[in-house]
Amino acid sequence: MAKRKKPNHHNQTNVAHKPSKRDRRMKMIVYLMIIAMLGSVITTGLAYIL
Repeated sequence: MAKRKKPNHHNQTNVAHKPSKRDRRMKMIVYLMIIAMLGSVITTGLAYIL
């Protein structure tokens, strides 16, 4: 099966539009993971100090 190069014209027009629900959900998951990591670091630091 030969690979055909996809035209990437829809890639540039997608930037102008608002992000899709999937993009927003992925961004929210990333932020939640960062917040959870920071919270765990802070709580373990407090537990170690106290």
